Parts: sequence; C-alpha cells; structure tokens
Amino acid sequence: DQFDNLEKHTQWGIDILEKYIKFVKERTEIELSYAKQLRNLSKKYQPKKNSKEEEEYKYTSCKAFISTLNEMNDYAGQHEVISENMASQIIVDLARYVQELKQERKLNFHDGRKAQQHIESCWKQLESSKRRFERDCKEADRAQQYFEKMDADINVTKADVEKARQQAQIRHQMAEDSKADYSSILQKFNHEQHEYYHTHIPNIFQKIQEMEERRIVRIGDSMKTYAEVDRQVIPIIGKCLDGIVKAAESIDQKNDSQLVIEAYKSGFEPPGDIEFEDYSQPMKRTVSDNSLSNSRGEGKPDLKFGGKSKGKLWPFIKKNKLMSLLTSPHQPPPPPPASASPSAVPNGPQSPKQQKEPLSHRFNEFMTSKPKIHCFRSLKRGGATPEDFSNLPPEQRRKKLQQKVDELNKEIQKEMDQRDAITKMKDVYLKNPQMGDPASLDHKLAEVSQNIEKLRLETQKFEAWLAEVEGRLPARSEQMHRQSGLYDSQNPPAVNNCAQDRESPDGSYTEEQSQESEVKVLATDFDDEFDDEEPLPAIGTCKALYTFEGQNEGTISVVEGETLYVIEEDKGDGWTRIRRNEDEEGYVPTSYVEVYLDKNAKDS
Repeated sequence: DQFDNLEKHTQWGIDILEKYIKFVKERTEIELSYAKQLRNLSKKYQPKKNSKEEEEYKYTSCKAFISTLNEMNDYAGQHEVISENMASQIIVDLARYVQELKQERKLNFHDGRKAQQHIESCWKQLESSKRRFERDCKEADRAQQYFEKMDADINVTKADVEKARQQAQIRHQMAEDSKADYSSILQKFNHEQHEYYHTHIPNIFQKIQEMEERRIVRIGDSMKTYAEVDRQVIPIIGKCLDGIVKAAESIDQKNDSQLVIEAYKSGFEPPGDIEFEDYSQPMKRTVSDNSLSNSRGEGKPDLKFGGKSKGKLWPFIKKNKLMSLLTSPHQPPPPPPASASPSAVPNGPQSPKQQKEPLSHRFNEFMTSKPKIHCFRSLKRGGATPEDFSNLPPEQRRKKLQQKVDELNKEIQKEMDQRDAITKMKDVYLKNPQMGDPASLDHKLAEVSQNIEKLRLETQKFEAWLAEVEGRLPARSEQMHRQSGLYDSQNPPAVNNCAQDRESPDGSYTEEQSQESEVKVLATDFDDEFDDEEPLPAIGTCKALYTFEGQNEGTISVVEGETLYVIEEDKGDGWTRIRRNEDEEGYVPTSYVEVYLDKNAKDS
C-alpha cells in the first residue's frame, strides 16, 4: 500500500547516484587543474635555454632542484592518470547505469500502475453491480407491495390485479438476476484483489527492491573504484618522492665549492706589502730611461692596460684612485698673460729642472695625451670585450679561450660534414647526369671550403692565445696583435723599482716582484680595446679670453676670441676640459676662458 512512497524513494536513490557522479566529475576536474598547475610550476622554474641561468645549474644543489622539478612533472602526470581513470571507470560507467536504472524503474512502476488501475476498475464494476442489485431489490419490493394492495382492493378489476402481479414477478426476477450478477462480480473482485495484494504488487515491489539494492551495491563498488584509482598511483608517486629524496642526497657541498673555485679562479697572486711613503720629505723617485713618458714619445707605450703580467694585482684595489690622477694635468694652471708665460710654470711637465718627477705625474701625462683620452673614458664606462678576452683574469681567460676553440672545432666539423655531403652528391650527379648538373655544386663546394679555411685560421689564432696563456709559447717574444692579426716583436725594457707604485687603468695596484726582470705589455692593444667609445657630450661652451699655447701634454692651444665646447668643467684644480672638434680636445687654464654651461646638459 506504499506504492507512492516507494516511487519517491527510488527517485531519491537515482538523485543520489547522479550527485555522486557529479562529485567524481568535479574531483577529476580538480585533479586535472592540479596537474596543470604543477606542470606550469615545474615549467616556470626550469632554466631557460641558452641563458646565464642555465650555466648556474651546474652545481649539485641546482641539479637536485632540476630533478625535483622533473619529478614534480611526473607527479603531475599521475594526477592526470587519476582523472582519466575516474572518468572512464566511474563517471562513464555510472552515467550509463543511471540511464538503465531510470528505464527499469519506469517499467516497474508502469506495471504497478497498470495493476492498480485494473483493481480499481474491478472495484468500480463491483460497486456498479452492487448498486444495480440494490435498486432492483427495492423495485421488486415496491412492485410486490403494489400487487398486494391491488389484490386487497375490491374496487380494482381483475385485469389490473393480474397486471400488478405480473409486474411484481418481473421485478422480482430482475432482482434475482442482479443478485446473481453481483455475486459473480464480487467473487471475481475478491480474486483480483487477492492476486493484486498477494501476487502482482509483491512481484513489482520485489523488482523495485532488487533494482534499488543493485543501485546501492553499484554506488558502493564505485566508491571502492574511487579509492583504488587513487591507490594505484601511490607507488609511482612514492617513486617520484623517492627521486626527490635521492636528488637531495646527491647534493655535494664540496663539489659545489670546487666548481665556484674553478669558475672564479683568477690566477692572480695576492698583493705584496705596501711600502711606507714618507711625505715629510720631497718625493724623489728615479725614473729609468725606459719610463712611461719616454715610451710615449716613441708612440709605442710599454704599459699595456688589461695585460697579463704575472705580478698583476689590480682586482684587489679600488678604481677611484687612478681616476682622480687623470682628471686634469695635475699641475698648477698658468696665470693670465700678465704674469709669467704658461710654458714657464715651475715644475711643469716639460720643465728641464724637474729631472725626477713623481711617477704618478708621468703616468698621468702618459694617459692624458690625445690618443688616450677616448680609451681611458671607455675603460671608465666598461668598454667592449676584446677578442682574446685579455680583460679577464688568466684562469678565466684560459677557460673562455678553450671554450671558443671547442666551438670553432664544432663549426669546422659541421662544415666538413657538409662538404662531404656535397662531394657525395656530386659523385652521384657524375654517375647519373640525369639527376643533376655536377658543375652546379662547385660554387657551393668552394664556399664551404673557404668557410673551413676561415674557421681553421680563426682556430689557430685562438689556439695561439690559449697556448700563450698556458705557457706553451715563449714569453711574448712575438705577440699577436689582437685586432689586426699583426705581430709585434718589440721586447720592452724593464721597469725598475719605481714601477712598484704604478697603478692600473681600473684603479688597482700593480706590484712587480724584484726577481722579475721585465714587464712585457703593449699599450697599442689598450687602444684597440677602448678607442671605439663615443666622445663625451658637450656640457656648454666657452670663449677664450687670452691666447694659450698648450705646449704641455694633455693641453690644447686656443686663440683669443675663439669659441669651443666644454666637456668637463673645473674640478677645483684650475683646469677646464674643452673640445674644438671630434679629434681635438684637452685642458686649458680656467682663468683663460669664459665658460657658459648648458644647464640641461649638465643636469642630464
């Protein structure tokens, strides 16, 4: 009698199943999203190809990190497997089962409603026959009473009495027929009702119960599958985690430290003790005939900045010391023409009385000469890297040269393979002219051969520099010119004890060991490295108030009334740096010119 409640309950069961399907579907979406995020995370932290970051991953800790990223990628793959298996083994299977379940439920309840309608029809038929039997019995009683009344009345004719009697008999017969019909329908209904409640409905309810139990079992099996899908990937996830642990255990701090040492080992020796400088007495340092100023006069200075002498210790000292020496000619500016001539200034760089000039003044004089102005400025800005990497410390230079040689050898091998391929193709064309013209490959073959020859010459050049660094060549007896490829066979004279106070272009200190008899460097290479920089911008203009001869090194001659560009204002030493054109620039006494500074240029 709970047919309607069972219908609601079975619908609720289907709703629960669909809700579980939706739950698993959302879980698969979460797994896919999680896997995607893990992959993106792993990709984000992977080193970029051909970048400086990729070079940093040579250390064991970084390699372990890369392994961790790769394992996380595999870890993400397992979550994708979870999503795929749940979708195929649970969602698709349950969705199909839900459709079958709905169809079976619909059929069962259709049979139930059919049985219900049948029993209701039998009940209505029974009620109808019952009401007819009741009506016929009443009609028979009234007809009998009317007959008896007519028979007792003496005023009624015999014919009327006979008619009433016949009518009473007819009504009585109809009542008997209705009674028999009602009895028959009642028996039939009772039988149908018994069948309905004891056979039809129990069978239908049994089918519904079995259907519902199968649904319950199916949802339980799906939950087990849900757990099994997760459990199946646990061993692989465990291997991923074991891989991360193994990568972490492979980290070797000693090896990483050694790599850092190899990467940054310069090959320089530590600086020696700094000598005491007694400022209580005039500085008198003997400059040998082979000093920097004499070398400058020959146009081949002996000091090569950024060179590779054994005693070089520049990296240990700051840059600003040398720069302060070279900002001006380091001598008092001459007074205006009313006083002594500018060239007669005491202690001037050209004064014949000054036989033992401080080396810092000589060095300044050497570096402020016109050909050196641009190159020194380039150094200040960090000029272009020379081809032979001479700007690097010895050990780093050797590594760079070796790397360059290896790259050139690979390119040579690639070109040779291409040449061999063209040669084979040409042989094929010679044997089978219909396939192509052999002469058409001659130009390509010649071009490849030229490329190989160029690469070999380039390789020989870098191998010569590498051999020089590694000490396989004589000690610079025949230097290779960096840019032009020419060789300079000059052997510069030795710099004596005064060289102990020499300063390098980057502002550090260079001290030669006493047992070393020579310093072989080329200043022309310094020019090659640094002369490519752009000139300093003008910060204003100036007008010459007096004529200045500019006889000293680093100065420039001006004529009274001449207008020039100012590129460096007076820093308090009495000199202003000016330019006439792109190639002529130098210092003039500030008192000889009237300066008009461009405020915008100065601010910028």
